Amino acid sequence: MSVVKLHRVVEGPADGPAVVFGGSLGSDLRMWEPQVAPLVERGFRVVRYDTRGHGASPVPPGPYELDDLGADVLALLDELGVARAHLVGLSLGGMTGMWLGIHAPERVASLVLCCTSAKLGPPQMWAERARTVRAEGTAAVAGAGVSRWLTPGYVERHPDRAGFLRAMIAGVPAEGYAACCGAIERMDLLDLLPKITAPTLVIAGADDPATSPGEHARPIAEGIPGARLEVVADAAHLGSYEQPAEFTRLILDHLERT
Repeated sequence: MSVVKLHRVVEGPADGPAVVFGGSLGSDLRMWEPQVAPLVERGFRVVRYDTRGHGASPVPPGPYELDDLGADVLALLDELGVARAHLVGLSLGGMTGMWLGIHAPERVASLVLCCTSAKLGPPQMWAERARTVRAEGTAAVAGAGVSRWLTPGYVERHPDRAGFLRAMIAGVPAEGYAACCGAIERMDLLDLLPKITAPTLVIAGADDPATSPGEHARPIAEGIPGARLEVVADAAHLGSYEQPAEFTRLILDHLERT
């Protein structure tokens, strides 16, 4: 397992509790912009990173496994001198957060798992998407990606923001996106969830076509001891961006409780 030095942006007081934000497949750290100011104002040290193969992080050749993505975040914490962090992850970032909660519990102060899954099949769908991206580039999946990330009504009301997110997906290196598809294809954390001891909040988007509340969020909340599930109305897969006020309120409430 070779560790990648992740691109990151760190904001807020240097002595504040660290909150590390991990993003979705196809995103970069800009997807978390709505959350930054409210957390910094409450005294948190906000760390956003680009997953390996995404944004300004290095793009090692695949395959990648969830173990690799988790090890990258541990190396980031070490480099920043953070002994324990609150982890907030959406989709692939949430999968990475669960991996850390299972394999490095001493580093995790709390978890917020947004619009994610502990086992996201069918595997052939991910293999097919990786093939498409390697052949045609990420622009080939950007439109479909935004249609999962945002509800149709939001796209209609905010075509500029939908365009911003479409360009974000299209800007992800093909090898990075495809290799992360492979990590999701081979992931199965369901039986390991009871090992997570960190206080956990699971947030789902009521209209998420990719990781629906019933099929994906509920099994996580039921698998992790003491976890709480919140479902946010009028939110698809990138719920933190589409309903920032409600996601941020829930995240802050969880952080301040723990």
